Amino acid sequence: MKAEIIAVGTEILLGQVVNTNATFLSEELADLGIEVYYHSVVGDNPTRLESLLKIADRRSDLVVLCGGLGPTTDDLTKDVVAAHVGQRLVEDSNGRKELEAFFTRAKREMTENNLRQVLVFKDGIALPNETGLAVGIFYQSPTTAFLLLPGPPSELRPMFLHHGKALLQEKFPQQEQLISRVLRFYGIGESKLVTQLAALIQKQTNPTIAPYAKPNEVTLRLTVKTDDEKSGQKLLDETEAKIKEEVGEYFYGYGEENSLEAVVVKLLQEKGCSVTAAESLTAGLFQGTLANVSGASEIFSGGFVTYAKEQKEKLLQIDPALLAENGVVSETCAKAMAQNARAIVGADYALSFTGVAGPNELEGQPAGTVWIGLASEKGVVAHLYHFTRDRSYVRHSAVMAGLDLLRRAVLAQ
Repeated sequence: MKAEIIAVGTEILLGQVVNTNATFLSEELADLGIEVYYHSVVGDNPTRLESLLKIADRRSDLVVLCGGLGPTTDDLTKDVVAAHVGQRLVEDSNGRKELEAFFTRAKREMTENNLRQVLVFKDGIALPNETGLAVGIFYQSPTTAFLLLPGPPSELRPMFLHHGKALLQEKFPQQEQLISRVLRFYGIGESKLVTQLAALIQKQTNPTIAPYAKPNEVTLRLTVKTDDEKSGQKLLDETEAKIKEEVGEYFYGYGEENSLEAVVVKLLQEKGCSVTAAESLTAGLFQGTLANVSGASEIFSGGFVTYAKEQKEKLLQIDPALLAENGVVSETCAKAMAQNARAIVGADYALSFTGVAGPNELEGQPAGTVWIGLASEKGVVAHLYHFTRDRSYVRHSAVMAGLDLLRRAVLAQ
């Protein structure tokens, strides 16, 4: 089955937005055994979009369109595709209820143009939007199927994973399928990971092993081609076991949509433990990262941002003499921050972050110098790191290192 992906939006052509949707959808469609032959990007222009649809209609069995489902006049995807396939646009009743409920909760007036977001094809299937307002559409003509998805990745991904994917499996069952499994690793770079797995990667046939470098972590996507899911899963299990023999100490979880913070929050929930933090150079980034995970309130009640020395003394009750003697970029300071934060909050674990985000030195220490403390019922330890790149990357690197320290401590409990 041939598929193509059309991204609609002038902002993509201008380079203002990166088209990550195409990568995501290509991988997901491949898992379904649907081969993507073409990627296209077209601006918010009805004439050019219609020209592209005519071409796509002739050469593809499935056309996936991303973007242009919003409330403004340049959101024209539905209108153009509806005209192309001869469908009338009608309101989706469930979509309208969700739309009205959103504006009621937000205590905002709903302007008339917002109703454009809940228009669907008369003979199409509406796809609910769990993270936004624009309803998706699936429509099958005698020759071609069309799947219309919203442009923002935060809306497109859950819509496809929770609704679009199952629909395509039902409509287009494939005898041969691709099954993928994503393994996530922290604490090892892509080059080292590939080096340690060189023998496996060089011999790969089925399953295949594809490494992807992400900020401060690496993922491996294992993909097997099979006509029997049980046999395919067995092959993935065997390959995963071989990978873990080589680099298992760095493995932390599964899934494209997973994250180190999500794994840590789940671990703390399972163990019935709590955490707090005292942050200097990260200025609340660690705590904000935790709070991004649904359910974080079960394991995190609050913490401290003590950017200046005076706040470390005042909020964390650290002896000024200790800071004067050792400085804030020190093992002693990191330990005191973690220890005192844990005692004040009464949490099972406490992390501390102190160091130099850059670009300038601090206390004679170069940018990227970071101490991370970890306090628990077993005592307190502090680890020294030397991160590189810019200020933002140093702070993110510190947060990831802290999460991994905490993960390993909870696992060892």
